[in-house]
Parts: sequence; C-alpha cells; structure tokens
Amino acid sequence: MTRCLLDRDRLEELYQRYNRREFVHPDPLEFLYGWDDPLEREVVGLVASCLAYGRVAQILRSVAGALERMGPSPRRFVLESPREALDAAFAGFRHRFTTGEELSALLFGAGRLLARHGSLGACLASWFDGDFLAAQTGFVGELLDAAGLTRPCYLLPSPEDGSACKRLNLYLRWMVRCDEVDPGGWGGVPASALIVPMDTHMHRISLALGLSSRRSADLSCALETTAAFREVAPNDPVMYDFALTRLGIRAEADLPGFLCACGVEDVA
Repeated sequence: MTRCLLDRDRLEELYQRYNRREFVHPDPLEFLYGWDDPLEREVVGLVASCLAYGRVAQILRSVAGALERMGPSPRRFVLESPREALDAAFAGFRHRFTTGEELSALLFGAGRLLARHGSLGACLASWFDGDFLAAQTGFVGELLDAAGLTRPCYLLPSPEDGSACKRLNLYLRWMVRCDEVDPGGWGGVPASALIVPMDTHMHRISLALGLSSRRSADLSCALETTAAFREVAPNDPVMYDFALTRLGIRAEADLPGFLCACGVEDVA
C-alpha cells in the first residue's frame, strides 16, 4: 500500500463544511428524514438503499414511487401484507435491473424478519458478536432466505460474495450513526464497526490518499480504506464518508484542491 496521507484537521474542516442536511439533496438518504420513528425509518432506508444505483434522478423517482405504493406506514405495510398483496402493489414497478416482483419479495422477507425479531436493527444485532462482516453476511442471508430470493442477489449483495456492498454499507451508516446527516435509530452495533461505502468517488479519493492500492472498488478496498480511517477516528471510521463524497458530487466542491492540500495529486 502507498503512504497514507490522511490529515485529521483537514478532514474535520471538511466535515464541518459539508456534513449538513443542506448538502444531502439529491441523495436517497433524504427520504429517511420524513420518519421520526426508527421502526418506520429502517424500512424506508432498506428500500432507498437497495434502489440506490443508476442515475440519481431515476433513483429518487423510483424510491418515491415505491414508498407511495407502501402507504402511510411502510412498517405496517410490510409486516401485515400477505405476499399476494405485495405483488399486486408492485405490479408494473421497475428500477433498472430490479423488477416489482423482486422488490415485493424483499419486502415480504423484511416483514418476516420484523415479525421474528421486532425490527431489522434487532436482526442485525442478533448476528453481531464483534465480527461485522459475519453480521452483515448473516443479516443478508436471513433476509434473502425469508424473501425466497436466490444468491448472489444484485438487489442486496452479501460480503460473502466478495462485494464491497456499497448500498448495504450506506444503509447501515444511515441507521447506526447519528448526526446532522445520518438519522440513526439502531443500537446493538457500534459505529466503530461500520465499513466505508465504497463507490467510485470514495475509490478515487482512497487511491489518491494512499488509503488503499486496490484498483478495483471491491471488498478488500473498502476494508483497507476503513482501516485507514479507523486510525484517525477509531470510534467512528465512516464519519467523513458523506463529506468526502460531496467533493466528487457537488459542482462547487474542489476535490483536486483538497487533495493538493493533503500533498497529493488527483488520480484519474
């Protein structure tokens, strides 16, 4: 691995500037802000994170359309709806590779986990014994089995397949952390266990700062990058994720300038 060039002061400055709700839109995370009850929010977050691939405008339309079909209480919808009702509600739905049938199956599985554990957060916590990858694998496996979905599943990949599980780690960041951006709501798993959601923006930053030398944004890259952030913020290694990815998303942000201030040039 190349020399790590993380600078806590510059990261803190970036966090204070960008880790604010005014910089969230357009991001599927914004859908979670409409729900004060974490038991509702975890269902909304599952839908929003699973559909968070493709062009952002399409993501927002698809998430909004899915939630509209679920009515005023997403939790009650998945907990009380029989499979036939879920299939009927999502008939004709499609988000890129994801069909209405696949999404209704996932939500049926989520309903079964809610009945079994009381919440999706409690399900994850039941798998956690200090090994977060094992907890993720157990959580995803139980949900897919309850849904009757085969593995590997694009809608909800598992780390056992070698995937970086970017959307799953986004979901877990949203639900475990709690600050102005991440609304939180889950206990049972500490923020210190979280893994950086590895997307193209974070991969570019990771390479430039020497957090990882992996040329693929895979699970190993996510783990190496998280380990580097853990040296700076051991209790909350993904706290800078949102602010850093704004550098690659927002037009007014200056990623090359940030990297230059850290002593490195950008990477293509």
